Amino acid sequence: MDLLNTLVDKGLRRELPTREEALAVLATSDDELLDVVAAAGKVRRQWFGRRVKLNYLVNLKSGLCPEDCSYCSQRLGSKAEILKYTWLKPEEATQAAAAGVAGGAKRVCLVASGRGPTDRDVDRVGKTIEAIKEGNEGVEVCACLGLLSDGQAERLRDAGADAYNHNLNTSEATYGEITKTHTYADRVDTVQKAHAAGLSACSGLIAGMGESDEDLIDVVYALRELDADSVPVNFLIPFEGTPLAKEWNLTPQRALRILAMVRFVCPDVEVRIAGGREVHLRTMQPLALHLANSIFLGDYLTSEGQAGQADLDMIADAGFEVEGAGTTTLPAHRSEATAAVAAAPAGGVCGSGSGAAPAAAGCGSACGGCSGHDAAPAQADAGEVRSDLVAVRRRGAGTDLAPNA
Repeated sequence: MDLLNTLVDKGLRRELPTREEALAVLATSDDELLDVVAAAGKVRRQWFGRRVKLNYLVNLKSGLCPEDCSYCSQRLGSKAEILKYTWLKPEEATQAAAAGVAGGAKRVCLVASGRGPTDRDVDRVGKTIEAIKEGNEGVEVCACLGLLSDGQAERLRDAGADAYNHNLNTSEATYGEITKTHTYADRVDTVQKAHAAGLSACSGLIAGMGESDEDLIDVVYALRELDADSVPVNFLIPFEGTPLAKEWNLTPQRALRILAMVRFVCPDVEVRIAGGREVHLRTMQPLALHLANSIFLGDYLTSEGQAGQADLDMIADAGFEVEGAGTTTLPAHRSEATAAVAAAPAGGVCGSGSGAAPAAAGCGSACGGCSGHDAAPAQADAGEVRSDLVAVRRRGAGTDLAPNA
């Protein structure tokens, strides 16, 4: 297939595909799907081998968010029956993080609901970061606290944060249909603040909200232009009690095509399968490892994920290996550029070194999405509310029960 040969060649050179080529990936047939996966897999292996990076979410503050993001179970006016609690103490967050690290997680993602942190919140999270790093040698910490004010990214960096997550979620053209309490430009500004402060910028998307193929292409190309190091790809889980409760628009095949397209557009960045993989990829999850080089281990923010041991078994059975703490995730040209930004945060060094625009990752109040799963569910029909497909998190952070890791 000439298209796939062209995309592989461009991916190995870190060259940006045309929009027409990216759209063509999303338009491929089911008969061509394995060819698409194999082609994108060549690009993934070129830059990341057969390593899978494990990330672990700790929800520091759950629910009661003043923002109106339609996809989120923590949104203003949400009737989803999720856990609601205020800030975890540093020792509580450290205990939760340690469970993920013990399960093989290399990065801990600290998330708090809300529009953005106050300076007091930044101090609180800074103490939590210090406690986690003191108790878990070599662990990476990513913060996801919403929109940042001037100077807050630098304070998080000084406290020991390695990365900041803030997702663009959808295209600029359709963003106003999803959220009205802040703008697409607000999100871009926060990713840029994180990058300028020398933090590894993480920013991604949510697929399945009723967007068009063109919307998906727009947001992924925008992520590449932001030049971040990781792109989490979330698949919407329509929570009962939210405005998108009836949006069931994804199949496993569609989800794989989206991941392949992201890999071709962002060949040398950490592409992470984030919220919703268990619901929408289901038994096709192992194929997705040929496209993405990173996943979340265990549960998400407000919903339950696949059992942690099942994640580890899946990785091993598919012929991949968990990335160790001593291994640098990113290719040398990206990791060196990120280090240069950290050494001179005002300089704004391009992370891809490719001459073409690169990628990014993050979410306003939900790094990795608010999604969950049920074991191998049947595909839901569009227009239905399927509460049976979403297992609301009742364990781990904010509860007395052991976490899933």
